[in-house]
Amino acid sequence: MAVGERVGQMAQPVKRRDLFSGPFFWLSAFYFVYCIRPEDWIPGLKNIPLAKATAFFAIVALLLSMGKVKRRFRDLPKESTYLLLLIGLMFLSAVFSPVWRGGAFFRTLDFAKVWVTWVLTYFLVTNIERLRRIIFIQAASVAVISIVSVIKGHSQPRLEGVLGGIYSNPNDLAFAIVLSLPFCLAFLLATKSIPRMAVWVLAMLCMAVTLFMTASRAGFITLLISGAVCLWHFAIKGRRPMLIVAVVLIGTVLLGVAGKTLRRRFGALSGEGLESNLDTGAYGSFEERKYLINRALVGMEHYPFLGLGTRNFTTYSGVWREVHVSYLQIGVEGGIPALILYLMFFWSGFANLRGLRRRTDLDGQTKLFVGALHSSLVGFAIGACFAPEAYQFFPYYAVAYTSVLLAMVQKSDPAAPPAKSLLQSQSWLRPYPDEKGERERASEVTILH
Repeated sequence: MAVGERVGQMAQPVKRRDLFSGPFFWLSAFYFVYCIRPEDWIPGLKNIPLAKATAFFAIVALLLSMGKVKRRFRDLPKESTYLLLLIGLMFLSAVFSPVWRGGAFFRTLDFAKVWVTWVLTYFLVTNIERLRRIIFIQAASVAVISIVSVIKGHSQPRLEGVLGGIYSNPNDLAFAIVLSLPFCLAFLLATKSIPRMAVWVLAMLCMAVTLFMTASRAGFITLLISGAVCLWHFAIKGRRPMLIVAVVLIGTVLLGVAGKTLRRRFGALSGEGLESNLDTGAYGSFEERKYLINRALVGMEHYPFLGLGTRNFTTYSGVWREVHVSYLQIGVEGGIPALILYLMFFWSGFANLRGLRRRTDLDGQTKLFVGALHSSLVGFAIGACFAPEAYQFFPYYAVAYTSVLLAMVQKSDPAAPPAKSLLQSQSWLRPYPDEKGERERASEVTILH
């Protein structure tokens, strides 16, 4: 059997019963509850701990079926170890926090859920259909949240305070939208159904309108970076030139129609011509963020090893604000060792994608998801320089998706040599190998068979 045929088997239909088996059903339920947050916009659900309940049932179901699970703890990739060590350091930081030990401890305990769901994802997402299902839940949920946000927050200058949790402010909402848009585009390009195409186009338009209405400057910058990588993957490498025309045209129209507040907030950065409270607030926010960056660097200097404790920087800052740089957020609250682990964790995600992009035997569907994951992670890596999203789960889940996808591909071709690590490659931002490399590997496969 040819290598391409073995990898292509990942895209074969999976029995419906397998998609809704006990542990995976509860994992899907957790993703649904976390991503769409029904308790924030459906009356009567706020007092029910849906996320904790679904995560608990997923763990119990997994433990009861351990004999049937194909992967074991010894199979966990190194990125899961980095994440676990990071959480361990955050707990240690809470114990020795110079600000608020109890608060830091319980916030770290809440953040630790990401490792539990990360491991459950790696254990239970064992085929391409399950991966599609989980990514679909995230992408569709953010699209629904975008619509709900516009409906509930249309009377405000910005979509502030519309929903809670991961969508609690405009920057959080914009960040979630940008990280999910590449997956929506992948689903759009993967389907041949006209009605499904129409639904995904409408979903992406709603998400883009919502992003512009948040007037988030960080979200817009992240969108430009992530969108550029998307177009490189899907339009240039995927030979869909009309996609570039469509994206530029639609983006220009939306920026003109729904981006008035966003344009004014960018214009306020100069500090000149401030004509309204919105302009003054935008300039004040820019100045405040510069102060917070300096304050975070001072905190890292004074507490370099264990930091201040999870989410304690808001108190330490003196102005009750978070530093709008995720890397500094981890560094000042967890210490420099925690920051190193944080970088190594996401570095591993890029290494997984590099290993996948080096292969010449991936089917079209898998290539689409590799491109979407690469776009999402690059968007996060750049956007994290402008937003306090260190405890947002979506980027951690994106790394989990790269891990399970790489594990599936390697299982389909066990004789293949292990992929180069990112440390051995300096072209991690390149979406695919150059044409010469592709021809050489194609010749090797031909000779092999």
